[in-house]
Amino acid sequence: MAVDIKNLNHNQLNDLIAKAQARQSELSKERLGKVREKIQAILKAEGVTIDEVFPSRGGAKSKRAGTTVAAKYRDPSNPENTWSGRGKRPRWFNDALKAGKKEKDLLI
Repeated sequence: MAVDIKNLNHNQLNDLIAKAQARQSELSKERLGKVREKIQAILKAEGVTIDEVFPSRGGAKSKRAGTTVAAKYRDPSNPENTWSGRGKRPRWFNDALKAGKKEKDLLI
């Protein structure tokens, strides 16, 4: 079905674009559904689950997730403020360095 877009006004053209995008979305969903069915059939035939094939896929947490690192630096003016030395430097650390302290002075 050929559509002569040169003869369409602005509203008709927007309508055509919206319908084409909706159809494209439908086709994409159908394709993904077929692929999902094929994958599930293969998994069932092999007797495995998707989590066994892709263990780090959100079903199981990685070994490093949620681990905390011991504090390496402590704020001399407020001992509750600590920093592991990873990531962005905290404000108190930068302020202490500007005040003349050295990194080794702030070590725990």
